[in-house]
Amino acid sequence: MAIQQTPQAEEFKRQLRDSLVRETVNSRALKVARHDNVYTSGDQGNMVYFIESGQIKLLMLSTDGRECLLAIHSGGDIFGELSLSGLGARLETATAMKATTLKQIPCAHFFECLGRDSLFEGFVRYLAVRIADQQQVIANLVTVDSEQRLGQTLLQLARTMGKKDPRSIRIELRISHEELSEMVGTTRPRISLFMQRFHNLGLIETNKERFLIIKEKKLADYLAQIA
Repeated sequence: MAIQQTPQAEEFKRQLRDSLVRETVNSRALKVARHDNVYTSGDQGNMVYFIESGQIKLLMLSTDGRECLLAIHSGGDIFGELSLSGLGARLETATAMKATTLKQIPCAHFFECLGRDSLFEGFVRYLAVRIADQQQVIANLVTVDSEQRLGQTLLQLARTMGKKDPRSIRIELRISHEELSEMVGTTRPRISLFMQRFHNLGLIETNKERFLIIKEKKLADYLAQIA
């Protein structure tokens, strides 16, 4: 089951975004072209990144060379927060999915922001939700078949990044079948097969702008039936 954002989590994200906008108002923006890396696994890092616009995906490489897509972040999100642990080397690679504008915040300044604006408690809750998300992904890889994992991934993307209308949720981000296969842990042909099935069943649609429309209730009901 996809973990839904709580009103408290959404409010914290708004407060953090406002705090980081103030903190970085005089900082130089970093422009990242589509498909370019912000950093790669193994790089030394002491920066947290704040996305002003665009999309970033986080990837890890398996021992056999396959990519695992950990998360997708968009405007108003932060990433690279594992640098706050003091581990030094980055564990993941951050890649722009489209032209992206970022602000860099040194870890020390990020902590200062949290303290100044009384955001430490909210940040702990935010990290706890991120951990729960990752634990759910790991559990799904072991216990759930690939069609269900795809459906749950689409629901999670819709709930965290989508825009609601009366009957559905619209994802205004073009995610390729290859990228979905990296998130789900199966092959691209199987993703294409399942996506066509979801289309035929009326669980998802594509509008004229090529944005993906998720019929949230229908898709959730379908996944419950095949569980």
